[in-house]
Amino acid sequence: MTEHTRNTRDTRNDQNARNARDTERNGNAGRTRGTGGHGSGTHDVVVVGGGAAGLSAALVLGRARRRTLVVDAGEPRNAPSSHMQGYLSRDGMAPAEFLAVGREEIARYGVELVRDRVTDVTRDGDFTVVLGAGRTVRARRLVVATGLQDELPAVPGVAERFGRDVLHCPFCHGWEVRDEPFGVLAAGPASVHQALMVSQWSKDVTLFLHTVAEEELSGQDLRRLAAAGVDVVPGEVAELLVEDDRLTGVRLADGSVHARSVLYVAPRPVPRTGLLERLGAAMDETPFGTYPVVDPTGLTTVPGVWAAGNAIGFAEQVVHAASGGYRAAAAIVGDLLMADLDAAVTG
Repeated sequence: MTEHTRNTRDTRNDQNARNARDTERNGNAGRTRGTGGHGSGTHDVVVVGGGAAGLSAALVLGRARRRTLVVDAGEPRNAPSSHMQGYLSRDGMAPAEFLAVGREEIARYGVELVRDRVTDVTRDGDFTVVLGAGRTVRARRLVVATGLQDELPAVPGVAERFGRDVLHCPFCHGWEVRDEPFGVLAAGPASVHQALMVSQWSKDVTLFLHTVAEEELSGQDLRRLAAAGVDVVPGEVAELLVEDDRLTGVRLADGSVHARSVLYVAPRPVPRTGLLERLGAAMDETPFGTYPVVDPTGLTTVPGVWAAGNAIGFAEQVVHAASGGYRAAAAIVGDLLMADLDAAVTG
């Protein structure tokens, strides 16, 4: 073993030992100093959702010595995918592995994680959080990182292949399927944009209009599609064809078959914002769903409640979600500190 390797290992062992000692101290501090005089069963923060945003927030909070609980229902949006891309140093990592590493990291800092679902939240100064298993916990602050659900087109084969050769994001998967024959299943006139975007990864792209009438496309749409070399096929898609567990084609309602090995779709995003709505957070209607109004740190219009990840927008990639969780947690650390100091000053 080299001296460098030995020193690196010793450094890690020392750090792990320090983390373990701090975790024990933090557990006690969270019942006294860390709760600013609140009840002994009160967490500084409850994080609802254990995806990239929630785990990132929990990591920052744990390192800031704040008593934190993560409640995770185990329903990550990217579960169907075998890999995630575009996250520097984690490019190509399996989503499940990414989450497992994140859970290990937050545990080093005394963060508690439970596999459960939050069924209700009420506010009476602090927050009362009710879990599906019957447990009730108190929290001074909340992070809502509940994400969203992708509602897929009701075409036979789409749901079964989603995340494999039925895709929705070329930035996530385009490189891996580059130069293959692409199809794009139109969900509305905006699907023209998707077809144009994916043409950067393949020059063999067919836009299946499906339920979109040709006259719904503008002249500019048609000119751009032609310039990009995208073929436009009218007619409803009846099903996807699969052989040897691989997409091979798209069958239209008229019986015609178009050979394709990749199909892009545009799922309808359904944000999981029920808890935020129950707390009275102001919401913003967008073409891609209803999301909470937040400031740059993720603070909602409800004092003490932050949101991060796909709970605030459909386009939040894993790297964005992790960043949002970090920003929310850093803001909460400062917010709790000032609240504790003000309480000490006023007696």
